[in-house]
Amino acid sequence: MPAGTALIRRPGPRLAEGLVTHIERSPVDTTLALRQWEEYCRVLRDHGWRTVEVAPADDCPDAVFVEDALVVFRGTVLVARSGALPRRPETTGAASAAAALGLTVRHLREPGTLDGGDVLKVGDTVYVGEGGRTNAEGIRQLHAAFEPLGACVVAVPVRKVLHLKSAVTALPDGTVVGHPPLVDDPSLFPAFLPVPEEPGAHVVLLGDDHVLLSSRAPRTAGLLSGLGLRPVPVDIGEFEKLEGCVTCLSVRIRD
Repeated sequence: MPAGTALIRRPGPRLAEGLVTHIERSPVDTTLALRQWEEYCRVLRDHGWRTVEVAPADDCPDAVFVEDALVVFRGTVLVARSGALPRRPETTGAASAAAALGLTVRHLREPGTLDGGDVLKVGDTVYVGEGGRTNAEGIRQLHAAFEPLGACVVAVPVRKVLHLKSAVTALPDGTVVGHPPLVDDPSLFPAFLPVPEEPGAHVVLLGDDHVLLSSRAPRTAGLLSGLGLRPVPVDIGEFEKLEGCVTCLSVRIRD
């Protein structure tokens, strides 16, 4: 049985022009980026995920980071409204793809702003980072959309990185992992595990204790192996130059 459906979006021709806010800009090899994206998608499929391509948004350099366009909770999708104005057109195709899957679609409204990368779900708890891309009104609207579905929404500050999930993600048992220098307040999470590398803070749960993470985090992979998990490294180096990580490249909708 499939683990779920992953919405993905092919990197566009303007990828190298993507926004960079917290790191220095480096040249991006778009040909290599496409190969890395294809391998990322293959890994998802190899672990039981059905991949569905969202319509291209070639005028939007950051559109490959499709996670920022949508937040999904129990069959309802909240279409985001980025705090970065150039990214707002990305949501149209993503919303259409979500509707085609039969999900209930709601839209964030002005003056709220929200990026999906600021939302970390751990069971019924939905952590939302308030920072450069997501504001208090965006968090209020997310709460209004998901609280009736059983979500407990918790706002957390994001000051040191682009998105909340640039700093922390969660393991299958709900333990939050993060690289301490980039986490504003680890005490906000009931269980927090520090990891030794910044890319190691980003994991995607593939199922059956497999966790996808960057190949640039070998020490974190060893740490996770010691916990009985099965790390699956993937090279996304060209996307990391644009502040991307393994979570950004898909919207996972679990069966």
